[in-house]
Amino acid sequence: MDFSGGPKFLNVIDEHSRLCLAIRVGRRCKARDVVAVLEELTSLYPAPAFIRCDNGPEFIAHALRRWCQGSGTTTATIEPGSPWQNGFAESFNGRFRDEFLNTELFTTAPEAQILADRWRWEYNSLRPHSALQGRTPLEAVQQGAAA
Repeated sequence: MDFSGGPKFLNVIDEHSRLCLAIRVGRRCKARDVVAVLEELTSLYPAPAFIRCDNGPEFIAHALRRWCQGSGTTTATIEPGSPWQNGFAESFNGRFRDEFLNTELFTTAPEAQILADRWRWEYNSLRPHSALQGRTPLEAVQQGAAA
């Protein structure tokens, strides 16, 4: 796959637990790609009450709106030019850029996906978060499920 235009990464984060649920790599990210990831995730987890996203065309498309209506999910779209309304995702994406995109070399989508999955596992399993009282996102999810 030619990444001359740069690969696209779709990151899906649970705001409560900080768990990175998915990172998908592709040459493009369209609404149908977002819906496919959400379908996959809702086969594993309950559908979210809302999805916080920016105003990119993949997030305001009819396909995503139809999926949200069918799953009982609403969108919490941030205002254009207001990244502070999505602070956790902005922080995660900055960390992802600094720790992954700026340090890894890849030439194909499958290679980038494998490396991103490894980074996601480390992020979820090995990195404690101060917002989670020093627990990893995986520990937070496990403790929440046990409660």
